[in-house]
Amino acid sequence: MIHGSDIALPFVALTLVLFGFALMFLLIRKNRLGKERDVLFEVFEGSVNARLIVDSGLNPIFFNKAMNGLCKPHGEPGLTSLKAFFSGNLKSEERFQLIIDNARRGMADTVELSVPRDPEDPSGTQQWYVVAASPVQGWAGYIHWRVEEITYRHQDNETLRLEHEKLIDFTDNAPVGFYSCDQDGRLLFVNATLARWWGGDINSLTQKARLHSFLENPPEGGKPYDITKDGGTKQNAEIAMKGPFGKIFQAAINQSVVIGADGQVRTRGVVHDLTEERQMRRALQESEDRFLTFFEEAPLAIAIIDSFGHINDCNQAMAKALGMKIEAIEGRPFADLIGESKRTEVVSALETIEDGGSLREPIDIRLIGDEAEVYVQMHARKFSDKTIILHFIDLTQQKSLEAQFAQSQKMQAVGQLAGGIAHDFNNLLTAMIGFCDLLLLRHKAGDPSFGDIMQIKQNSNRAANLVRQLLAFSRQQQLQPKVLDVTDVLTELSHLLRRLIGVNIEMDVVHDPKLGLVKVDQGQFEQVMINLVVNARDAMDGKGELEIITGNYHNKKPVKRGADNMPAGKWVSIEVKDTGCGIPQDNIERIFEPFFTTKDIGSGTGLGLATVYGIIRQTGGYIHVDSKMNEGTSFIIYLPFHEVDGKKEDVAEKEEAAPSKDLTGTATILLVDDEDAVRTFSARALSNKGYKVLEAANGAEALEILEDYDGPLELLVTDVIMPEVDGPELERQVLEARPTLPVIFVSGFTEERFKEEFGENAFFLPKPFTLQQLAEKVKDVLDEQ
Repeated sequence: MIHGSDIALPFVALTLVLFGFALMFLLIRKNRLGKERDVLFEVFEGSVNARLIVDSGLNPIFFNKAMNGLCKPHGEPGLTSLKAFFSGNLKSEERFQLIIDNARRGMADTVELSVPRDPEDPSGTQQWYVVAASPVQGWAGYIHWRVEEITYRHQDNETLRLEHEKLIDFTDNAPVGFYSCDQDGRLLFVNATLARWWGGDINSLTQKARLHSFLENPPEGGKPYDITKDGGTKQNAEIAMKGPFGKIFQAAINQSVVIGADGQVRTRGVVHDLTEERQMRRALQESEDRFLTFFEEAPLAIAIIDSFGHINDCNQAMAKALGMKIEAIEGRPFADLIGESKRTEVVSALETIEDGGSLREPIDIRLIGDEAEVYVQMHARKFSDKTIILHFIDLTQQKSLEAQFAQSQKMQAVGQLAGGIAHDFNNLLTAMIGFCDLLLLRHKAGDPSFGDIMQIKQNSNRAANLVRQLLAFSRQQQLQPKVLDVTDVLTELSHLLRRLIGVNIEMDVVHDPKLGLVKVDQGQFEQVMINLVVNARDAMDGKGELEIITGNYHNKKPVKRGADNMPAGKWVSIEVKDTGCGIPQDNIERIFEPFFTTKDIGSGTGLGLATVYGIIRQTGGYIHVDSKMNEGTSFIIYLPFHEVDGKKEDVAEKEEAAPSKDLTGTATILLVDDEDAVRTFSARALSNKGYKVLEAANGAEALEILEDYDGPLELLVTDVIMPEVDGPELERQVLEARPTLPVIFVSGFTEERFKEEFGENAFFLPKPFTLQQLAEKVKDVLDEQ
C-alpha cells in the first residue's frame, strides 16, 4: 500500500525539477532578449540615418543620436521637433504633415523633402532628405520613422542633368549635322542642326524618315545606309542633299558603319554643309581676283619685299617704269634699284618697319632699272609678318613741272631785268637820236660833220634794235598784229633769207596749199624767221640743206612743247629744219636763255633765240626744238589759227607810203619828262615846229605850272614812269580841270603795260623816237581833236 506521503514526494520533486527548468528557461530567455535588444540598440545608434519610433500617441519611445542631432535645434526629439525642422520650406512642411496622417492610418509612405541650408535665405541652396514612415508590425499605432540626407544625390543628379543638357545643346546647336541609322536606312538619331537643314523636326525624322530620301542621287546598288556605291565601314563623300522646299545644297559626309554583336547595323554620320564654305571660297577668290586686278592694273608702281629685302612680287606699272620685265625684277635685292644718295636711308627705314615701326613720311627716291630710271615717292607699310608692301608715286612729271616753274621764274626775272635795262637805254637812245636829228637840221649832206652825225645816229639805231630784242625776250615790245598769210610773207622774205645763208646752203620752202591764217606782227615774225635761219646757217658752218615747212596742226589734248604745255586747239606750224651739227641735250634746256651762246666771243650776243622765244610767246604761240647730234636741228613754231570765215580779203594789205605832210603848228603843249636830255630834245624839236612848249621835270612841277598858267593848253605830252606823281596820276588830276585835253604818253615800256591806267583820250608813243616821229604823233593827235 502506497502511502500519500510516498506519492507526494515524487510529485514535489518533479514539480521542483520542472520549476527549475522553467526558471532556467526564463533566465536563458531573458538573457537572450537582452542581447537582442543590445544588438538592435547598436544597430539604431550606429545608423547614419536618423531613426525614431513613436507609439500610438505619437510619443517618442526610441531615437538615435542622428535623430537627436536633427531635432535638437527645435526641441526634444519627436515628431513635433522633426516637423519644425522641415518648417523652413512650406511645401515640405505640408507634405510632412501628409505622411504623418498616412502613417496613423497604418500606411507606409516615403517622400523627398527639402529645407534651405541657410534659414535666412529660403530661396538659397537646399538640403534634401528622404523621409520614410513604416508602421511596426504587431504593435498597433507604433511607427518607425527614418530620415536620410540625400543632398549629394541631388547634386550628382543635377550635375548629370546639366551635362546631359550641355551635350544635347552642343549636339543640337553644333555647326555640323549628326545622324545615325539602322541597316534599313531608318533614321535613329538626328540632331537639330541636320533636321533644320533637311526641313523637318527631330521626332518626325526619327519615326519614319530614311537616309536616302535626303540624297539627291543615292548610290546605285548600295545598301540603304550607304552614301557611296562602294560602301564599307568608313565612307566619305561630297553629296548633293535635299533641303526644305526642294533646295539642293552640297554637303561633305563622314560616315562610320558599326555592326554590333547581334548583327545589327548602326551608322554614325557627320554632315558638313558646304554652302557657306563655298560662298566663302567664292568671296575669297573674288577678293583675290580684285586684289590681283588692283595690283596688276594699278597706275601706281607696287612691290612686295620679304624680310631679307628681296622683291617677292611687283606689278606691271613698276616693270614699265623701270623698263624691265617682272621676271627680271622678282628676286632682286630692292636696294640695288635705289639711287645711291638715298639707299642707306631707305634700307634703314625698311628695317624700322620690319621691327614693327612705321614710315613717318614718304621718301622721295630715284629708282634705277636696266633701261630707265624714275623719280618716285615711296610709301611703305608692313603687309604681313614677313613682307612689306611698297607703293611708288611717279614724281617725274612733278619734277618736270618744278623745273619748268623754276625755269619760268628765272626767265621772268631775267625778263624783268631786261625790260628795266631796255627802259633806261630807251631814254638814252631817245636823246641821242633826237639830238642827232637836231644836228642834221643844221648840217646837211656835204657838211664835214654830216657823216659823223650819221654814224652816231646809225649806231644809236643799232642800239635801239638791240633794245627791241631785249624787250622781245621780256615780251614787252610794242606789237602791231595783223592777219597774215604765212605763205605770202615767206615768199617775199625768201629772197632775203637766201642772201643771208649764202650759195653753199640749199634752201627749200614747202607750203601747205590749205594753210590757215595767223594774226601776228609782221615785222616781228620776219625777225623770228631771220634769227632762226641765221642760227641754222651758223650750225651748218656755211654748207648744208635748209628746209622751211608750213602746215596746219590740230591737237585735241594739251601737248608739251619745250618747257611749256600747249593747250588743245588749231595751229599753223612753221618748221625750220637744218642739217647742222645739232644741239647737245644739256644745252637744249638753255638755248632760249638771254645771252646764252656757244659761239666764239664777238660772234653773237646770245639774244637771237631768246628774242624768238619772247616774240612767239607774246604772240600766243609756242616753239619746240628737236635735235640730234651731227644730224641736224628742227625748230617748229606753232601760231594760233586765226578764224576769218575763210576770206583771204581780210589779210592785211601793205600800207602805201603816206605822202609827206606839214608837221608845223602853233598849239601850246605841256611837256613833262624826268629825263633832262629827253625833255630838252623834245622841247627843242616841238619849238622848231612852231609849237609853244611848257616844260616840267616831273608831275608835281607840271601841276604847279598849271596852277599859275591861265592861257590855252591844247596837248599834254608826259612820260609814264616818274617819281612822286607819275604820268597816269598827272593825267587824272589835269583832266579834272581840262576834261577834253588830249594826252600823249611816252615810255620805254610797251603800251600794254599801262593801257588800263590811261584815260579815254590818251595816245602812246614808244621810246626811242625820232624828231620826225614825235612831230608826226603830235600833229596827228591835234588834227584828230
